[in-house]
Amino acid sequence: MQKSTIVVLGSSNTDMVIRLDRIPRPGETKLGGHFFMAAGGKGANQAVASARSGGRVTFIARVGADLFGDRALTGFREDGINVRYIVRDRKANSGVALIFVAANGENSIAVAGGANGRLSPQDVGAAASAIRRSRVVLAQLETPIKTIGAAARATAKAGGMFILNPAPACALPGSLLKLVSILTPNQTEAQLLTGVKVTDRATATKAAARLHVRGVSTVIITLGALGALISSSAGVDLVPGFKVNAIDATGAGDVFNGALATALCEGQPLAAAVRYANAAAAISVTRLGAQPSAPTRIEIQQLLRARNKRGNGSAGS
Repeated sequence: MQKSTIVVLGSSNTDMVIRLDRIPRPGETKLGGHFFMAAGGKGANQAVASARSGGRVTFIARVGADLFGDRALTGFREDGINVRYIVRDRKANSGVALIFVAANGENSIAVAGGANGRLSPQDVGAAASAIRRSRVVLAQLETPIKTIGAAARATAKAGGMFILNPAPACALPGSLLKLVSILTPNQTEAQLLTGVKVTDRATATKAAARLHVRGVSTVIITLGALGALISSSAGVDLVPGFKVNAIDATGAGDVFNGALATALCEGQPLAAAVRYANAAAAISVTRLGAQPSAPTRIEIQQLLRARNKRGNGSAGS
């Protein structure tokens, strides 16, 4: 089978994680946590998830000329990611994220973006040939909107599919949304973008309808324990996820998006691609860290085969 051709545009961070029984309240100091470092950043997470799930990935990003940047590049190469278009920035440090993870899997994250904030339309232009060769371009919102817009325009010109994961959520111009092939918000992001509090299939459908009005042709809203809702011109479909024992939700949405891009590049139907992505995300929440939790293609296929034999159950992605 020929591997997918995917371009991921986005952020690269080093995650510094403290695992605690619960997330500290404002002004509170919590002792007794367990500390570890892991590679992160939404763009990097999605690039790694896509590569491990079977995609041939090129990553467009910026990292600092520092130890964290060195470590990031080494990790990308180990996962088989093309790093030709990752710029070493000598005017800004590599991005860093400070993360609290509670025993129930909830997390709280603060990010110092550093070099990520300097990713430019010119960096996108330098990677124009890679975008032309790709079937899918995947982006998030931890880099400048003008740069994301440049990538969307380049993808449209090349006739490719542009997937935008609107995280962390912010106001998005209509000119960008009209270039988005698939928008993939979670419940919180969908609410921030539409004003609809998303709690179930009905409210997710309502939020998706508002996004269609703004020009997005296909919307996929991830719904935690309910799975993921697909809304497009073909109708609305709720794809169940997988019931697992979650220990850390950090990066689960990124794993979903990376695996989704891989499946769509391979030509899987949309519902099947979402199920593949649900399986990848379900595996990821059973592990600690963002990039370390991204499963391999073999692991995803094993979960899908196991659940197909047992039948679908209630789930969470």
